[in-house]
Amino acid sequence: MRSSQLLRAFVAVALLLVAIPPGNAQNGATYVVSYVEAAASTRAAVRTALLKLRDGARKEAGNTGFDILQRIDEPHFVVLETWNDARAQADHAAAAETKKARDALKPLLLAPYDERVNFAFAVGPGAKPGSRSLYAVTHVDFVGAKKDDGLAAIKPLSLASANEKGVEHYDVLQQTTKPNHITLVEAWHSKAALAAHMQSDPMRKFRDQLLPIGGALYDQRLYRLVR
Repeated sequence: MRSSQLLRAFVAVALLLVAIPPGNAQNGATYVVSYVEAAASTRAAVRTALLKLRDGARKEAGNTGFDILQRIDEPHFVVLETWNDARAQADHAAAAETKKARDALKPLLLAPYDERVNFAFAVGPGAKPGSRSLYAVTHVDFVGAKKDDGLAAIKPLSLASANEKGVEHYDVLQQTTKPNHITLVEAWHSKAALAAHMQSDPMRKFRDQLLPIGGALYDQRLYRLVR
């Protein structure tokens, strides 16, 4: 491997080793993953409302990312937000326009707007996902007493996954109020790339380690970006 390639690999690994303790989460970027469940009859209206919310949020101070994903074959959505810090995210959540948008969504949804605030456990560089990228959003729940064991197991998975063929980004987010709850936000070039990842040795090893310490099923759901 040439020296330039070694340097890039070293930088990628260094960035992926980000691990911010919950007590210091407010000093770094804040990530929000929200789950929005529409009915088939309200899908179009919910999609329109979410896109309006996205367009407004992207203009706000401190916002560095705001995307809407729609679950494949389901009228359900995920909202992915990235903010410079906790204050910027809190200002957005408290804004009159945000509250107005959320209130307008309420009668269209099957369940309340489920917002989960996170900080980065392992977030690294990656290619910008394309319009046909396949997103996988996965909830991983460790039994409380086994949280540290779970985090130790997921770190090598994140390092290996970030360098797999076909990956566009692979982020591990840790919930601020429930640090034993982890969300994997992945973008892949194709279904074949994701299938190969799920059969890889690092993933098989992690699933073996997760079984005795997991608090829930490995809950992976697939999405496409809403434009």
